[in-house]
Amino acid sequence: MTENNSAAQKPGQGNAASGSGRQNPASADLAARNGNDHSAELTRKQAAAAANSPLVIEYGATTVEETVVQKLSGIAAREVPGVYAMGNIARRTFDAISERIPGSRTQVSGGVSVEKGDRQTAIDLTVIVEYGASIVEVAENIRRNVIRAVEHGTGLEVVEVNISVADVHLPEDDEQPRESGHELT
Repeated sequence: MTENNSAAQKPGQGNAASGSGRQNPASADLAARNGNDHSAELTRKQAAAAANSPLVIEYGATTVEETVVQKLSGIAAREVPGVYAMGNIARRTFDAISERIPGSRTQVSGGVSVEKGDRQTAIDLTVIVEYGASIVEVAENIRRNVIRAVEHGTGLEVVEVNISVADVHLPEDDEQPRESGHELT
């Protein structure tokens, strides 16, 4: 009978035919427990593929902060036709005041809240829709645009985009208050 050399290898030893000879210590431990040489051949690359995330690769992991997801979501939502503004009345009032301060920046993440994990995120948006626009169509377009922007920009999977319509902007809301003739002196 012919002796099989591969069966004689100790768990944790690299096989010359399997590639670099480097082996993941966790895979070697698993192979030793299971007595399976195929398990011993798992590499960091295969483990990263099992994680199913472009943010975790064989050479390391990338972390994306919640503020990044908030900003990308806010910008993507504002790009949709029919969206007048983001946030509730308190947020919009604060933004209007802060915009008048010289050197201040527009807050693009206003009206956006995010729950983020390592590979997935859920996004909640509060919007004001233009009068005459279909809320259903605007919401659908917001979802599509936000999911595309966040998944492309961060690599995170967007599991849900919840949209709360806080108000409808009427054209007469833009008009300045008229002089009533009853001014204080």
